[in-house]
Amino acid sequence: MLKSLYRLRAFVGRYKFRLTVGIVAFGFARFFEALVPFFLAIGIDRIAAGESDVMMPVIGIGATVIARYVIVTFARYNVRRVGLLVAFDLRQALYGALQFQGAKFFSKYTIGDMMTRAVADISIIQRLIAMGSILFIILVYATVFGFGFMLYYSPSLTLLLLPPLPFVFFYARWSARKMFVASKDVQDRLSDLGAHVQENLSGIRTIQAMVQEDNEIARFSRTNQSYADAFYQQAQINSQMMAWMPSLAALCSITILGYGGFLVLDGEMQPGAFVAFFMYVNMVVQPFRVAGFIINMFQRAAVASDRLFEVLDLNPEITDQPSGATPAVIGGDIEFRELSFRYDEDRPLALENINLTIKRGESISIMGRIGAGKTTLLKQLVRILDTPKGCVFVDGHDVNDYPLAQLRSQIAMVPQDPFLFGEPLKDNLTYDEPTREIEQIWEAANSADLRDTIEQFPEQMDTIVGERGVTLSGGQKQRATLARGFIREAPVLVLDDCFSSVDTETEEHILSELKRLRRGQTTILVSHRVSTARHSDRIVVIDSGKIAEVGSHDELIASGGFYAELERIQREGADESDYEGFLGAPS
Repeated sequence: MLKSLYRLRAFVGRYKFRLTVGIVAFGFARFFEALVPFFLAIGIDRIAAGESDVMMPVIGIGATVIARYVIVTFARYNVRRVGLLVAFDLRQALYGALQFQGAKFFSKYTIGDMMTRAVADISIIQRLIAMGSILFIILVYATVFGFGFMLYYSPSLTLLLLPPLPFVFFYARWSARKMFVASKDVQDRLSDLGAHVQENLSGIRTIQAMVQEDNEIARFSRTNQSYADAFYQQAQINSQMMAWMPSLAALCSITILGYGGFLVLDGEMQPGAFVAFFMYVNMVVQPFRVAGFIINMFQRAAVASDRLFEVLDLNPEITDQPSGATPAVIGGDIEFRELSFRYDEDRPLALENINLTIKRGESISIMGRIGAGKTTLLKQLVRILDTPKGCVFVDGHDVNDYPLAQLRSQIAMVPQDPFLFGEPLKDNLTYDEPTREIEQIWEAANSADLRDTIEQFPEQMDTIVGERGVTLSGGQKQRATLARGFIREAPVLVLDDCFSSVDTETEEHILSELKRLRRGQTTILVSHRVSTARHSDRIVVIDSGKIAEVGSHDELIASGGFYAELERIQREGADESDYEGFLGAPS
């Protein structure tokens, strides 16, 4: 537990002055609180002695109460402020770490899991600092000042109360270990719950279309029950600790009444001292009443810290180590040399011995069956996957030698998944540079055949497209992402199957605009349509991760291979099942 919490020192240490001020202030507040029984004992003893002058203890109690109120307010503000600042920094660090993770990471960790870590786990740590640390500080100060005054009034009675303390220590340690395991299970089940909800809502259209609402509700019920069971186990442990601690207070009370009463009757202890001693015992025991809550909070925070540092400790899958020898502006010459790539060691090669040279200004179409390796090849170019060294070159330089920011800004890749943010359409089109002029935005929209669609919207460019572009059709989303690619005017443009949801008339318009806009610049596009590929200078066919055919439209038609057969199927308008069967899997 302490090891994982100790790692938070790097974040808490930034605010150590404010935290130290708060801790010291709590010490003064607890000292003033300890003075109340002291002044009360003086007053009781004066009354017992028949004296009427109790003004001094009354003023003393009033002054200490006011001082404690002011100091506690100041101390709580500082400590809770530290909790808020640490939580802010942790979220920034986690979010920053996630931005540089790759495909392997997100195949292992779900988005719902990351949401739980970013929100719930960090909130637990914040509560530990803002509340748990306060309770712990109070417990320590109460023990110090309480036992100090107890020894002042009666050392013998104080020593009589010490024997139960080792049992309290060992019980707390045993409970802490059980609580750590239970808390980890709760947080893991909470992550499962978040992942389930996120996945379900992302696929709600598919669920409704396939009439699976009842099945999904039942499946969620099982996940929800698993979380509830884990939380119940944790609550049981916490309840046992909370129920056991008052027994300690009762034992102390019996001891004080018995032996302490004897000391008062024997004249060895004044009545005021007896009352004060009883109050100091309560000061010491009171924090122990919430010891179960404190242990629970520390254990949950330890689990949350483990889960956060599990992500923060991971190195980015794609390392950015530019050589400094690459050109500032990419020209567009691309070469693949003996490129082979596999996603995992236990999986077959996704790409095998790819050799391909693309000259600046050339347009290339890449075709092949689904799963043949087309998208994998394109991702190597912009290093979305960890590109092997010495295999992919841009302008004669290894892509690993380029700064990632330059590589991905000057090689504009439009992915096959037309993702849009839940923001105004204008902000989506200018995502990489929001300060673009409106005329430039409209020009890109026109090139993507999106202008007429936008003008039909009541708010036009300011139209909110909804999460993942839910308010737009598939074709509209695809054209919006095409416009986002066109507007960047990058030396190299990579289009990954971006015409699948547009009709042939729209496709012809976009292709003519593409040819006009990209004159003299390198363009690579993936498509399953011969009508799209035939306009390219060359067509590359990939089959089972290998280059099977390369040539112009006429050359590949004459060769009678995959491309020629695909052209025949599309030209003759074969059944959709035959077409999908032909593209469905690598040969």
